[in-house]
Amino acid sequence: MSELRNKINETLSVIRQYTKEDYTVGIILGTGLGGLVKKIEIKQQIDYSKLPYFPISTVESHLGKLIFGKIGKKNVIAMQGRFHYYEGYTMQQITYPVRVMKALGVETLLVSNACGGMNPTYRRGDIMIMSDHINLLGDNPLIGKNEDELGPRFPDMSEPYNYELIKYAEEVANRNKIAVHKGVYVAVPGPNLETKAEYRFLSLIGADVVGMSTIPEDIVANHMGMKVLGISIITDECCPETLRKVNVEEIISAAMAAEPKMTLIMKEVIERI
Repeated sequence: MSELRNKINETLSVIRQYTKEDYTVGIILGTGLGGLVKKIEIKQQIDYSKLPYFPISTVESHLGKLIFGKIGKKNVIAMQGRFHYYEGYTMQQITYPVRVMKALGVETLLVSNACGGMNPTYRRGDIMIMSDHINLLGDNPLIGKNEDELGPRFPDMSEPYNYELIKYAEEVANRNKIAVHKGVYVAVPGPNLETKAEYRFLSLIGADVVGMSTIPEDIVANHMGMKVLGISIITDECCPETLRKVNVEEIISAAMAAEPKMTLIMKEVIERI
């Protein structure tokens, strides 16, 4: 058995002291986007610090808890706080919780993030359903020896975000009169925000929004055959010609203001799966 598989089993042995259930849906909640937890009928919650090989969240608004419970009739696991490359973690550490979720039975992963909107039609507080992504993090969680029992050496990425889940999310948004965009997310290492020239470059290569997360988790989820839905909340407008200074407090405030709309979409998508 591989070293990674042994680590996963060690983490599972701790989780199984809290819950014996299997779970079908995993959720990763981004910056300022922890409100979905209120919609979960919580059965158990575990601090990351109690889980072997889990990193610790160091970013404001990421509480660092693994939540187990139900949304409707679905058993769900939610990460209340994620990990980022700029925190100094490796790609393998960042994505380790996704490996653990899969081992607990998760087949569908819902991921949220706060991001900067570069598409000139996007406004602060808007929601974008991720249709594709561009990885400019400079690293990949699959580099190194492949764990064949977890997934293939060369996983296909022609549908990184599941078309059926995207369709469900659009239908939920339309039914609830929530305006949504559909576009391309680009991830950069951070932690600094981008320069005007960088925003121009990222727009030119086809990105609608920019953030510092999500793509590593999506790659690993696809590696293991999971279906992924990604939802972004635009927390600041990044048009180079009108760019203004922004701080993390403003970003979190914008994310929290728009979060109820995202929560409604995610909740109804989960109930429909």
